[in-house]
Amino acid sequence: MKTNIIFLCAAAVAFCLAAIRREPSAHPSATLTAAVADSVDKETGLALDPNFMIVKAQCTSCHSPKLILQHRFTRDEWLSKIRWMQRNHKLWDLGESEKTVLDYLAKHYAPSQSAYSRREALRNVKWYKLEN
Repeated sequence: MKTNIIFLCAAAVAFCLAAIRREPSAHPSATLTAAVADSVDKETGLALDPNFMIVKAQCTSCHSPKLILQHRFTRDEWLSKIRWMQRNHKLWDLGESEKTVLDYLAKHYAPSQSAYSRREALRNVKWYKLEN
């Protein structure tokens, strides 16, 4: 009886290990995911770009990159956020790097229709009552 239980446990462990080690299938979404992962910094999640390091140095020294990732603003709105941080949170004058930072933010974190899309409103809905 004990040998049967040990054998079943060993078979279950072997089955689980085989399932874990199995290579993922070459699915188109896997390729797309890899391409997106290559264009994003693994540490911060920010888009990789020639100006990435300047933005990382200027922005993430005070706050989490998630604060950038969760917002989508126009260039003027990003500028107003920078001015607000300078007024209220003692952000230093960005000097010549301000244009670089704004270019980066406007390019990668501007409003996008797909980021805020919602389904079209339902029309001609025939509602019904649920019965108990």
